[in-house]
Amino acid sequence: MDFRRGREKEPLEINLVPLIDVMMVILIFLMVTTTYSKYTELQINLPTADAEKQLERPNEVSVLVNAQGQYIINHRPAAGRNVDQLAEDLKRAAAALKDPVVVISADAAATHQSVVRIMEAARVAGLSQITFTTQATK
Repeated sequence: MDFRRGREKEPLEINLVPLIDVMMVILIFLMVTTTYSKYTELQINLPTADAEKQLERPNEVSVLVNAQGQYIINHRPAAGRNVDQLAEDLKRAAAALKDPVVVISADAAATHQSVVRIMEAARVAGLSQITFTTQATK
C-alpha cells in the first residue's frame, strides 16, 4: 500500500563521484605497477687502423684474397680453392718456419666465405696463429 498519494516519486539518478574515485584509484595502481619494456640497442664502434706499416716478419705466411676469391700464398697463386687444397698449400709455405703466423689480407670486395675458407684451411693445416692486415682510408 502506498499512503503517499499526493507525492511524486523522485527520479532515480546515478551518483558518478564514487565511480570516478574508484576508476582513478585503479588507474593510478595500474600506472605504478606497470613495467615498461625498453628496447635495447647495441652500439658497435668498429676499430680503425692508425698504425704504421710493420716490417715483414720472417715467420709469417702471407695470404692475399682478391675480389674474385682467388688466393695468393707467399706471392704465389694457390692452385686450389677448396679447404683441403688450401691447407696443403699453407703447410708447404709454413714447412720451414718456426711458429708460423698466417697473415690474411682480403680485398674489400672479397666475399666473407673466401676469408672463412682460408681460416678453416689454416685450422686444418695446424696453424693456430692468424692475424689480419688493414688499410687506412685516405
